[in-house]
Amino acid sequence: MYRIGIIGCGKIAQVRHIPEYIANPNTEIVGFFDLNQERAKKLAEQFGGKVYENDALMLQDSHIDAVSVCTANHTHAPITIKALRSGKHVLCEKPMAMTLEECETMVQTSRETGCQLMIGHNQRLTKAHRRAKQLIEEGCIGKIISFRTTFGHGGPETWSVDSGKEIWFFDKKQAEFGAIGDLGIHKTDIIQFLTGQRVREVMAKIVTLDKKDKKGQQIKVDDNAVCIYTMENGIIGTMTASWTYYGKEDNSTILYGTKGMMCIYDDPLYSIKITLHNGENIFYAMDTIQTNEHQRDSGLIDCFVQGLIEEKTTVISGEEGLVSMKVVFASIESSKTGKAVKIMGE
Repeated sequence: MYRIGIIGCGKIAQVRHIPEYIANPNTEIVGFFDLNQERAKKLAEQFGGKVYENDALMLQDSHIDAVSVCTANHTHAPITIKALRSGKHVLCEKPMAMTLEECETMVQTSRETGCQLMIGHNQRLTKAHRRAKQLIEEGCIGKIISFRTTFGHGGPETWSVDSGKEIWFFDKKQAEFGAIGDLGIHKTDIIQFLTGQRVREVMAKIVTLDKKDKKGQQIKVDDNAVCIYTMENGIIGTMTASWTYYGKEDNSTILYGTKGMMCIYDDPLYSIKITLHNGENIFYAMDTIQTNEHQRDSGLIDCFVQGLIEEKTTVISGEEGLVSMKVVFASIESSKTGKAVKIMGE
């Protein structure tokens, strides 16, 4: 039985980490910490466990085996690094950290301590994405030529426990990134997962088009990101992330191959639709993608715990998280300079 501490008791902890730990027979939540102590106390009263005055006290507790880091972006790296050095395994929410150096230190610390580090890129775990990868590897749509992958919704204002325009997502000091770090990181990771290829060059435009803060002023983080990715084998495609899709949420990926095209989470009835060059259509009704309004079991906690049991890194390890963060930082550089930015291999 793995004893778990929850660091950060906001929305993502409440709708994903906590219920999924409770559902896993190999874990027990034994502690909570949040800057809002009342929030932590309420969760402890509801689910049992101890409330810690600060994260350092939790990490000093030898009874805790692993922690979920569900805090604002600017604290991901310092808390994760301290946790690893305290001998705790860590599941850290995305985006991994605020700088490339922080991301690299997180991965290096995991290697040095022998403690597991996993990043919350849960889209790799959906049924349709896993099946799509199998179909691609089997050559169902032939050689992939291009793609477009998109994640957009109306913004995080209604997602946070402290909803409204004062949320930390809009504070550059706490968040650093906007839509590209919140949503784009998911699609950057998933396109590399599906194609089996790393992004090697990016041309990007990352901007703030519409979002306003509580004073009516434009937020300091991006609300839209449009990136052109060139993969290591020459595949080219677009990655779009947006907080200004005020209609229907879009969390789709479309791949174009030499034999046909594959649409993933692009249809309300079929999670995978394949249209072949010969006119044949193939449909898979497997699952639906999560939305802010409709959450379900992501498989994230089960994946983390299975990695602990088997004592091996998971498909969404710190190393994999670092790969995608390199692309995000390259995209930001490209947007600032107006030039394509190459990404070196590992």
